Amino acid sequence: MMAATKRIALGVMSTALVAVLAGCSGTGSGGSGGAGADAEKGAHGAKENPPGAAPKNAVKLIGDGSTAFTGVQPKTPAVERLAPGEKPPQFVVFSWDGAGEDSQKLFSHFRGVAKKYNAKMTYFLSGVYLLPEEKKDLYNPPQHAPGRSDIGFNDTEGIRDTLAEVRAAWLEGNEIGTHFNGHFCGADGGVGTWSVDEWKSEISQAKAFVKSWKTNTPELKGEAPLPFDYDKELVGARTPCLEGQKNMVAAARNMGFRYDSSGVGNQVWPKKKDGVWDIPLQLVPMPGRAFETLSMDYNFMVNQSGTATQGDPSQHEYWGNQMRDGLLQAFDRSYSGNRAPLIIGNHFESWNGGTYMRAIEETIAKVCTKEGVRCVSFRQLADWLDAQDPKTLAKLTTLGVGEAPRTGWSSYLGTQQAAAKPADKGTEKAPAGDAGKARDQAPAEGAAKAPGQAPGGDAGKALNGDAGDAPGQNPGDDAGGVPDQAPGNDAGDAPDRAPDQGDAGSDPAGATG
Repeated sequence: MMAATKRIALGVMSTALVAVLAGCSGTGSGGSGGAGADAEKGAHGAKENPPGAAPKNAVKLIGDGSTAFTGVQPKTPAVERLAPGEKPPQFVVFSWDGAGEDSQKLFSHFRGVAKKYNAKMTYFLSGVYLLPEEKKDLYNPPQHAPGRSDIGFNDTEGIRDTLAEVRAAWLEGNEIGTHFNGHFCGADGGVGTWSVDEWKSEISQAKAFVKSWKTNTPELKGEAPLPFDYDKELVGARTPCLEGQKNMVAAARNMGFRYDSSGVGNQVWPKKKDGVWDIPLQLVPMPGRAFETLSMDYNFMVNQSGTATQGDPSQHEYWGNQMRDGLLQAFDRSYSGNRAPLIIGNHFESWNGGTYMRAIEETIAKVCTKEGVRCVSFRQLADWLDAQDPKTLAKLTTLGVGEAPRTGWSSYLGTQQAAAKPADKGTEKAPAGDAGKARDQAPAEGAAKAPGQAPGGDAGKALNGDAGDAPGQNPGDDAGGVPDQAPGNDAGDAPDRAPDQGDAGSDPAGATG
């Protein structure tokens, strides 16, 4: 089991048009049963998919041996520059906030799903999931007392299980990013109020907990190290509640970060902001409703059952189908339109009977098998973007949501220069890219948000108190809300959610959840 402490969190923000942003949690939400639980039984979990063999390079232990340099990451796609007139691949990124393994076994399950469909994913690990409860005072969060975390900490078995999944995921070509540590949201000491220096402290601590789990959990000293140098592996993140992006990026760009996914945008090609790729969550259709919502499980849930994580059982199947179909509609408009990368965020949760886990799995099966589609991690997407001719990328960013070049790709990109870039040794080539077009629109720097959305907000914070705070409340105030729990509790971790919107139906821009 993972962790010890239950937390509940809720972020609420009222504006002329109230909109819920993104739910954020670490691992495991309480509900059992439904698609999530059923999938677990036949899942491609840890036992069925044992970790791949470590690279044959010499292993060089780092620090206390919690991590190690093992050479180039295996099973990563080769990077190539588009040839003149070549249609861009259709990239799809599946990402997980606060990734950790608990009794639901969803981390191991989706690792197996990724292998089955030749997909690579990004797992945003929360550093406190590798810190045992008894050592919680080692965490000194900005603007909070030492040992405080709105998503709790972990226990020895939860740390062991999470390490096993992180280790195997990296060896299978996936990325290990960060969701930072305590998951504080709102006006009272939340991440959106932190200074650049406070963010530097938070980032350094998130790295430290990954790099020193053997010291902090002596019972696990005999476990194999994580097979990467986390100082070099960590190149991107998503902030709790999608808050604090500006100062976080200002701190992170000097600490090795190459991208950030803490914003809210449309389905258009990403651009760099302050030297870092800004690759936000996106507004996608919500079938049957007159608005769009954020491309994250939590946001669909809030527009369906509100803050009740286990709503009307008779609606579970419909709600899961609604999410799946919304994501597929978003994919189709990209695949047939501007080919902008489709960005999807999730949590290892069994909300509404696990229906969103089923929706994600069915989406993966449908899109990752199409010609020209590359299901990649954020790091792999950033690698590809960096390899392209800047003029080509500039042209791509002029295409709106679902807008294909009127004269065809050959003509539209035919004048761009393209020099082949040799692939790194030991990488595997990703499927050629005919891929779907993204109909993503270019969110202007602020336009990305749906009216009424909170700035940046991935929403609800997993609160350190017994109940989630609404933005602006003191953590620990009884704000009710979605369970944001610590890894290991069967009850979901703090849904990273965004300001809760009222009836989404009233949000013309797409009450994004």
